[in-house]
Amino acid sequence: MTRPVKRSILLTVLLLIITISTGCSTTRSNSRADELPILSQDELIRPYIKLGRIQVTREVYGADYAVSPDITAWGLSAVRQEAAKLGADAVMLPEVTGRTTTSGIFPLTEYRATGFAIKFK
Repeated sequence: MTRPVKRSILLTVLLLIITISTGCSTTRSNSRADELPILSQDELIRPYIKLGRIQVTREVYGADYAVSPDITAWGLSAVRQEAAKLGADAVMLPEVTGRTTTSGIFPLTEYRATGFAIKFK
């Protein structure tokens, strides 16, 4: 093998390792967000106000190696993080969905997590 070919192979492998290890996730771990409870309508016994509806969408072309196989955990974590940014005390009525379509020969998967950020009175 010639020297330029070896360099290009080495560079390709290095970039692949960096891409896989860092991932493409835009969510960050936040200790306050991890503590926010997820509540159903029946669990709300205190008066509260709705701060807003939260919707987080993630589109993935091809295979998605950056998100763990547990999409529900990803969705709940993403909704909690957005609720924490609003100063919420809890998240109610969470829903995590996903659908796959094909664009040409490449699959497109869209994950959507929704919920309501609430603050207790």
